[in-house]
Amino acid sequence: MKLRTVCSLLVLAACGSPSAEPSVVRSQGLEIRTSTDPSSARVGENRFEIELRDAEGRPVDGADLDVKVHMHAMGSMPAMGGPARVSDLGDGRYRADFTLDMGGSWLVQLRAKPRGGPVAEAEGSLTVGTPGVRLEAMDAPAEAPQADADHPGEFRIAPERLQSIGVRMAQAERRMMQSEIRAAGRVAYDETALHDVSLKVRGWVGELRVGALGDRVERGDVLFTLYSPELYAAQNEYLVAVRAQARARETGAPDRADYLVRAARNRLALWDIAPADLDRLAREGQPLEQLPIRSPASGYVVEKEVVAGGVVEPGQRLYRIAPLDPVWVEAEVYEEDIPLVAQGMRAEVEVPALPGRRLEGTVAWVYPSVSESTRTARVRVELANEDEALRPDMFATVHLEAPPQERLVVPLSAVLHAGERSFVFLDLGGGRLRPQPVEVGMRVGEEVEIRAGLEEGQAVVASATFLVASESRLRAALDRW
Repeated sequence: MKLRTVCSLLVLAACGSPSAEPSVVRSQGLEIRTSTDPSSARVGENRFEIELRDAEGRPVDGADLDVKVHMHAMGSMPAMGGPARVSDLGDGRYRADFTLDMGGSWLVQLRAKPRGGPVAEAEGSLTVGTPGVRLEAMDAPAEAPQADADHPGEFRIAPERLQSIGVRMAQAERRMMQSEIRAAGRVAYDETALHDVSLKVRGWVGELRVGALGDRVERGDVLFTLYSPELYAAQNEYLVAVRAQARARETGAPDRADYLVRAARNRLALWDIAPADLDRLAREGQPLEQLPIRSPASGYVVEKEVVAGGVVEPGQRLYRIAPLDPVWVEAEVYEEDIPLVAQGMRAEVEVPALPGRRLEGTVAWVYPSVSESTRTARVRVELANEDEALRPDMFATVHLEAPPQERLVVPLSAVLHAGERSFVFLDLGGGRLRPQPVEVGMRVGEEVEIRAGLEEGQAVVASATFLVASESRLRAALDRW
């Protein structure tokens, strides 16, 4: 859109709310009178009532009339609108029906070509909720973009006009940037601290001391008692060796039976009989039909596959015991943030179930794969949990702070996006501007990193960027580059 349109739009906005009176413009000897129905544009169906008259005031029938109501693409928002449906009502009257998909200001372009006459053009704006439409004839050319052979997108806007439309410049500067990464996660058990209870012999469960999921156990607590013919025979062998050792103590070779005791005791120990139970066995001198099977760790029972009276087989998992201090928080970090995360990095965790608390931990591991469906990588954070307030499967938010680094930055408002490309407007001085493709990096607050395309100290447009974009030969320049 030409610069005159931009300036006229700003002047109209400064003059207050327009009235519902028809907009009248004269171009190439043709009078164009345009009114809106309804009088204030709305989201949805709208129409223009248009009258065309010649220099003598006679109605102009059968003109070729094109009306376009549209909105430029902005960032990730695509362009909207397009040509209106024009109907010739006769006697110089025309109707143009169009749809507005959202609120805001829309650009209006009108082109009328009477039979055998020159083309008349008008441009302006229409704002949802504001009465009427404002148009301006396009006979006199606005200050046109001036392109040169090296930079086809270079153009010029008079400095006083830049000031009137609120254009502000900013320099590309090197600053220390520290980015914070927020990631959704959940609390999980420390997998390295899980303990399984299984046996190396076949047997039958006697008394079940820990019988429910979620029960708390301490290391050494009796989980159940077990009768096993193999264990019963091994106890008898151990007791025979102990008695032989006692007799040897009264002879000239007091240590001759010691190896028998060690061998029998080690055999029971390898079958996970606790040292305290072996000492009790030696002290009482009688084998136990029901040997106690004890917990190898403190924690909570999270799996249980044993019942009183049941048969247990060697290698069968009977219990899984999980401690809750420490715990893991596994967070999902987006693919583009993975290079910023490193093992040992400080992390803070917030849990909705514990409002007001911010727990500190460290990144213990960054998983080496990325999820195909979510394009995220798992990051493991270890947290102390002495009060056991954190419970597995709680939701959490993880805050990671990357080490500060010096980077070239510009204001976020200076960068525009066209599809997969990003660009800024370089200030060349004297009102001369040029679109410049750039490669952007991390964003911190209202600043964004420029990885390529700019040098330190170069000035760029930092405000009213979309208005400047409408004046540039941006698409032609980007296509050529």
